[in-house]
Amino acid sequence: MAFGGGLDDQEDVVSEINVTPLVDVMLVLLVIFILTVPVLTQSVGVDLPRADKVNTVVNPVAVTVSVNADGTVLWDGVPVDDAKLARVLQNAAQTDPQPEIRLYGDRKAAYEHVIRVMAAAQKAGIEKLGFVTQPRQ
Repeated sequence: MAFGGGLDDQEDVVSEINVTPLVDVMLVLLVIFILTVPVLTQSVGVDLPRADKVNTVVNPVAVTVSVNADGTVLWDGVPVDDAKLARVLQNAAQTDPQPEIRLYGDRKAAYEHVIRVMAAAQKAGIEKLGFVTQPRQ
């Protein structure tokens, strides 16, 4: 295998970089870029439909339902019993749009009291029921 230019001695190896393959690769890449850049910059005009801006956001009323530690239920701060709670929940479920029910449960309240309010809301047909908690400090 000969690397040099006309060397007669076999022990002297010339370690020069042959740039011919590098130039060939660079020319091929240049041709590829020249051919693909015009294709990438062309765009097709599309006539898209236009829609009028309509305000569709409806802010429902939020109702707070609190369950105290002793099990009493408060509807927006007013104490209610189980029968009245069922009535006001059914009235709220029939309004359009339905109010968002925010359920506050006391940390020391029995889980049974909170579940009772949740079951009454489900039975009345309330769609939005959220639990409100406070972060640990």
